[in-house]
Amino acid sequence: MDCGCDAVKTPLLAFDDALAKLLATATVVTEQQTLTVQHALGRVLADDVISNFNIPPYANSAMDGYAFKHHDLISFTELDVVTTSLAGHPSEQALTARQCARIMTGAMLPKGADTVIMQEQVHREGERISLQAQIKAGANVRAQGEDIAAGNVVLPKGHVIQARDIGLLCAIGVAQVSVLRQLKVALISTGDELVEPGNPLKTGQIFDSNRQLVMAMLAPLGVEIRDFGIIADKREAIANAITQATDWADVLITSGGVSVGDADYVKEILSELGDINFWKLAIKPGKPFAFGQVGQCAFLGLPGNPVSAAITFDRLGIPFIKLRQGQPIDQEMAIKATALVDFKKRPGRTEFQRGIARQTTDGQWQVESAGLQGSGILSALSRANCHVILPSESEGVVASQQVDIIFYKYL
Repeated sequence: MDCGCDAVKTPLLAFDDALAKLLATATVVTEQQTLTVQHALGRVLADDVISNFNIPPYANSAMDGYAFKHHDLISFTELDVVTTSLAGHPSEQALTARQCARIMTGAMLPKGADTVIMQEQVHREGERISLQAQIKAGANVRAQGEDIAAGNVVLPKGHVIQARDIGLLCAIGVAQVSVLRQLKVALISTGDELVEPGNPLKTGQIFDSNRQLVMAMLAPLGVEIRDFGIIADKREAIANAITQATDWADVLITSGGVSVGDADYVKEILSELGDINFWKLAIKPGKPFAFGQVGQCAFLGLPGNPVSAAITFDRLGIPFIKLRQGQPIDQEMAIKATALVDFKKRPGRTEFQRGIARQTTDGQWQVESAGLQGSGILSALSRANCHVILPSESEGVVASQQVDIIFYKYL
């Protein structure tokens, strides 16, 4: 068994280098599926969506009122009402000089009309109206194609379909879209001490929170998940689970078993079945994070401590998963905040401490600690809303100094 002695001598990999290595290997899935628009929420478009229609398809009224030709106002302030245009029932009568049409919101403008005046701005007697307000040419008219012109790309390849996009697709008459297949992600927790929530605990046991936390973080990404559950610290059982998982998945995520304990078999087995790209990072929390490849399946080995697992998956795993399934990676911008307390650290590792940030009435950000910063303190992670980023060379910051923060998105 690998005692980890050689690994101790290996310099810890810097966070930025680890992220760069991860993303450099992140090949995008290429298989495509055709789905109805109603089932495409959260999926990644495999091709550009191009509109075959103008939206609006015709000039229509934005108000209930009267449609007329604006040029007529040069000679007339009173107009004869000669026809009516309703939504879905357009008038077939063309307007001539001094004529107007009663029109409802969304209704097609009759031929000869280019302007609509609101009904509240006219005085009507019988079939004649007099305008009670000045109005500009083209007022209250939605022009043909002003939203979308036929032939334009409305959603680009690689776009993640949101709820609002469903409405857009339906508005241009799209019933089906081509999307990338879902990324297949397998999850395994290892450890004799782990018990599923809801079951009784024996002495020395704890509830497994890591798998459920990672699954919750994956939910917005629209991946296909297969949960292999908790695997006991038995070499054969772990090897069998990893083999089954990597045969099925594009990405295997494990929790625990990548440290240097006597029963930490995961890294050893993965070294035999595939390749470990890197192991042990210069970050806190999350030093024992591993990344590798088994056949066509990538492997993310999260630390066993729950906060370490959450932080490493957020900072390293999420960008990797998104890139693998063709999603754009957010260009996260750290913002400056004034520290309300001291954030202590020693030089040598990049730290992602748990913070609570609030904005002052004048728009300035302030941040305080969410509590104890230990890698097992889930209550502080739950209270926090941001990472407080302390660079490797930093010796910490004292209250009143500026510090970089990044708000949680998937945590």
